[in-house]
Amino acid sequence: MAHQSEVVDKLYKSDFGEDSIWNKGWDDLVLGAACYSFEGEIDHTVVDVHPEDRPNAETNSINKYVGDWRVVKPVWNVDLCIDCQNCWLYCPDSSIISRDKEMVGIDYHHCKGCGICSEVCPTNPKSLVMFDEHTANEDALTQWPEKTKKEDK
Repeated sequence: MAHQSEVVDKLYKSDFGEDSIWNKGWDDLVLGAACYSFEGEIDHTVVDVHPEDRPNAETNSINKYVGDWRVVKPVWNVDLCIDCQNCWLYCPDSSIISRDKEMVGIDYHHCKGCGICSEVCPTNPKSLVMFDEHTANEDALTQWPEKTKKEDK
């Protein structure tokens, strides 16, 4: 199997003789740059396959532990969840664990704390709320926000 740098060089080296992505600075834009999640052609039935059984690409974060640099984490309140699957659908790292269209938890080994799951949660109050990484989930549940009322305009 090719090394990640060879894969990225092949994907991003321009026909115009530009340097490899590895030689660019953090602020250099690479048009069309993407890290692919799965090997081979896109199989649109991948949603029917559990995350642990998917053909993950080298650039997928599934093999990387990111929990040691996360600053905030989502905490899930099962009592408020309506199993809409928005969090599972929009999570960029497949960190929402869902079985048979029901949320069952969060994979904190791969969750980066981006907060997308909390943003797309439609419940009021939200069933996923971002808390400080060092707050125990049990403590976070005792600090849950109250239901907010819509203001009349």
